[in-house]
Amino acid sequence: MDENSKRELGQVNAVETVYAGRLFSFTVEGVHLPNGVDTRMAFVRHPGSTAIVPLTGDRQVVMTRQYRHAVREYLLEVPAGTMEPGEPPLDCARRELEEETGMAAGRMHALGRVHILPSYSDEVIHLYLAQDLTPTAQHLDPDEIIELETHSLSRLMEMIADGRITDALTIVCLQRTWFFLERKSG
Repeated sequence: MDENSKRELGQVNAVETVYAGRLFSFTVEGVHLPNGVDTRMAFVRHPGSTAIVPLTGDRQVVMTRQYRHAVREYLLEVPAGTMEPGEPPLDCARRELEEETGMAAGRMHALGRVHILPSYSDEVIHLYLAQDLTPTAQHLDPDEIIELETHSLSRLMEMIADGRITDALTIVCLQRTWFFLERKSG
């Protein structure tokens, strides 16, 4: 049984879409909370996305160093992207892997899902480990500035520990990959 199935949920009594864009929308809801409080809450409505940890045969992780204008930095990240309407998460993961890295995976392992910012977004991100990689061709969007780097998983874990990797999604993906590989080898 789901641990949330017996808990009361908030009741939505009004919805206003403030902005509707290509990838997400911004909505304000009037909500009656389980504790009896009536309030207005603003959310980013997102179709969901995937994030992929591409692991080579010699146990190197293919990473993207991507320009992120919002923070005005190049961040070291795992490949990731937004699902198209009706697109299954695995198909999105395969598409994004190829678009961002120019690689296809012979095997994909689901590593679970995460809610990265549940205080103001309903985005669910599906995580995958990609193995048996073969080169194809990169297909970057016009606004993507990406350089590829490879690092061992242990080096990436050190980079998380010392603060060089700051992207939360990347941190979660690499940790989930670490746990998956540890369970598999143990």
